[in-house]
Amino acid sequence: MSQQQLMQRKSDATPRGVGVMCSFFAERAKNAEVWDTEGRRYIDFAGGIGVLNTGHLHPKVEAAVAEQLSRFSHTCYQVVPYESYISLAEKLNQLTPGSHAKKTALFTTGAEAVENAVKIARAATGRPGVIAFGGAFHGRTLMGMALTGKVAPYKLGFGPFPSDVYHAPYPNALHGVSVQDSLAGLEKLFKFDIDPARVAAIIYEPVQGEGGFYAAPAEWVKALRALCDRHGILLIADEVQTGFARTGQLLASEHFDAVPDLITMAKSLAGGFPLSAVTGRAEVMDAPAPGGLGGTYAGNPLALAAAHAVLDVIDSEKLNERAQRLGGALKEKLNGLKSAVPQIAEVRGLGAMIAVEFNQPGSHTPDPDFAKKVQQHALANGLILLTCGIYANVVRFLFPLTIEDDIFAEALDKLEAALKA
Repeated sequence: MSQQQLMQRKSDATPRGVGVMCSFFAERAKNAEVWDTEGRRYIDFAGGIGVLNTGHLHPKVEAAVAEQLSRFSHTCYQVVPYESYISLAEKLNQLTPGSHAKKTALFTTGAEAVENAVKIARAATGRPGVIAFGGAFHGRTLMGMALTGKVAPYKLGFGPFPSDVYHAPYPNALHGVSVQDSLAGLEKLFKFDIDPARVAAIIYEPVQGEGGFYAAPAEWVKALRALCDRHGILLIADEVQTGFARTGQLLASEHFDAVPDLITMAKSLAGGFPLSAVTGRAEVMDAPAPGGLGGTYAGNPLALAAAHAVLDVIDSEKLNERAQRLGGALKEKLNGLKSAVPQIAEVRGLGAMIAVEFNQPGSHTPDPDFAKKVQQHALANGLILLTCGIYANVVRFLFPLTIEDDIFAEALDKLEAALKA
C-alpha cells in the first residue's frame, strides 16, 4: 500500500488533534536508522522525542524483553507483584542524586509520573499549591496542561484547568530573563497570588524540553533549593526528557549542587517501552495511603525488563561520556556555521541535549519559518529533526547516543546542507 493511501486512511480514521510530522510510515528501524514502507532510509535525530537514547531495538533491550515475554507479560503489580519492579526501584533509589533514604513508584508515562509527583507532594505537605515555569512542558493530562507553560497547541480549547497552579518566569538570558528576574517573579507570586505556606511543590526542568532546550543556571537551581527549604516546599525535578545519559550525566540534576526532593523520569528509561518513575525522599514517598498510587499497567514487566537492560547499556557502553563527545562535535559543527547562516542566534545544551535557535538576521526577532525550512529540507534528504520553543524557532537534537560514528558524520553533513539551503 502506498504512503498516500496510508495517509488517507490515517485522515479518515484518526482525529486531527493527533498531529503527525512525517508524511511517511515506518516499516523497520535499527539504532539510529529508520526505513519507511517504501524502503527509503532516514537518520533519526528525534529518537521518538528523546525515548531512544539507546537506539531503536538495542540488542540487549530486545533480548531482555523477549526473555520476559516468554515468562509473562502482565499480572498488575498491585495484584500479583514481581521482583523486577523491586530491583528497578532499588537501582533508581541508588542512582538518583542524594544520599538520603529514597523510595520509587513506577508508572507508565511521563505525564502520569508528573501527576503522581504532585499527588505525593500534596499528601506529604498537606498543601494544595504548585508552581511551575513559563515555557515548561509537563504533559497533556489536565494537571500536566495546567503545569505546562505554553498555550499553543497544548492548552487551546481544553480549559478550565486544575486550580492552585501558578507560573513564574524561567531564566533565559537570550530572551532577557535573568536569574534575578525569575526569583523576583517567584517572590511576586508569594505577594500577589499564593502564600508560600500553601505551596506544596515547585516543579522545574533542569533543561527545558519543549520550551527550547534552555539549561537552568546552576545559581538559580541552588536558589530554588534554598527557597524551598525556607518555606517547607518540596522541589520536583522533571527529568522525563533530560534523563538517562542525555546531558552527559545519568540525570541532569547531577549537574547542580541542589538535590531535589522528588524526581520524575520516563522516556529513555525503558528504551522504547512505556515506563515512568517517581523517586523521592522515603518519608515523602510514603505519605499517600495504600491504594493512593499505582495503575493497571504501571511497572509493566516487559518495560521493566527493557529498563534493566537500558541501565546496563548506559553503563557498559559509557553513554555519559559518549553524550559529551557527540554533543561537543555537534556544537562545534553548528558554531562553525554561524558566519554562513546568519539566522543562528545561539547554540546551546548540556551533553547531547543540544539545540540551535534561529532569529531573523541582525535582530532579536524569532524566525520560526527558517527553523521549519531547515526541518523540511533535512527530512526531504533523509534526516529527521524536531523543532521546539515558545516561538517554534528552535531545532533540537535527540539522536540515539549509540549512533555509529559514520552515520553521525553523515547526519551532520545533511544538517549542514539543510542550514545552508
